[in-house]
Amino acid sequence: MMMTRRSLIAGAFAAIAGLAPPVVLSAVRQSSGADTIPEASYLRLYRSGELKQRGERLRGMMARCRLCPRECGANRLAGARGFCGATAEPMVAAHYPHFGEERPLVGRHGSGAVFLSNCSLRCVFCINADISQGGAGDTVTVARLASMMLELQSKGCRNINVVTPTHYSAHILLALDAAARRGLRIPLVYNTCGWERPEVLALLDGVVDIYLPDMKYWDPERAARYSAGARSYPELSRAAIAEMHRQVGVARPAADGSLYRGLIIRHLVMPNRVGGTREILAWIARTLPKDTYVNLMSQYRPVHRAREFHEIARGITRAEYAEAVRWAREAGLTRVDLQREPGA
Repeated sequence: MMMTRRSLIAGAFAAIAGLAPPVVLSAVRQSSGADTIPEASYLRLYRSGELKQRGERLRGMMARCRLCPRECGANRLAGARGFCGATAEPMVAAHYPHFGEERPLVGRHGSGAVFLSNCSLRCVFCINADISQGGAGDTVTVARLASMMLELQSKGCRNINVVTPTHYSAHILLALDAAARRGLRIPLVYNTCGWERPEVLALLDGVVDIYLPDMKYWDPERAARYSAGARSYPELSRAAIAEMHRQVGVARPAADGSLYRGLIIRHLVMPNRVGGTREILAWIARTLPKDTYVNLMSQYRPVHRAREFHEIARGITRAEYAEAVRWAREAGLTRVDLQREPGA
């Protein structure tokens, strides 16, 4: 998800919710240059040749595509379109240093975002529906995707941030392999909707440095209603996030304030409690360490087709966001990233 970042709040809004403010992650110190960035995990697999092998295995799944949980079976290698809208080659809507992500990912020169076109989830409230569902973007080769990554590194970006990557996971690994041969070494952020297959996640183990999944819904029927029949979303996203945590652990800032490894969970607070915020926060606190980094997002707006569904046809209120903050505190979560209250 491309996120319009709101500034972090301190005690003022938490006071509205009747709480002491949650612990908010440290701001990034201003530092520059890739020389301060730890070596990316995927370089070990590149040196052994396994990175390319895993990319080819993922590419093989595109013959009867099963890269995402829809397992639509389209022969993308022959040019057929999957349910997501993707064919044999990746499409990129934009790539640039992005300053709208979580602050510890941005640094002085931005997160190196590659906004990939198309999406398997097809949410009715998607803020980027022209890209995710309209197919806006340009078809590129794996070699060009690798060059984009190197361009972002040359601009001082702290990481490569692949946005909506699931249906292009094969291309991403093959591009990483090609780019590593030409000097890419900054960490990889896998910025995903959270709906992932275990078989694919297994092939990403040791490749991804930072997982950045959404956790959208608790209830299967609401997932199906708002995301094109994706009834399995709650179950699979919980399993995926647990596996992501196993692979990369808790996201903790380095000495310079930046994050180079770990799990960041995003949850978008929606009107009328339709996302299941309370249950999701309780599950995170029950299943993962209490200092798991959770970004509790207030930016929901009724865009794309959302006004066709009366219960999500408005933005959230201050009271609804305050309620979500209170639930995070009651669950015992200690590293919650807050945004401005709605309307502020």
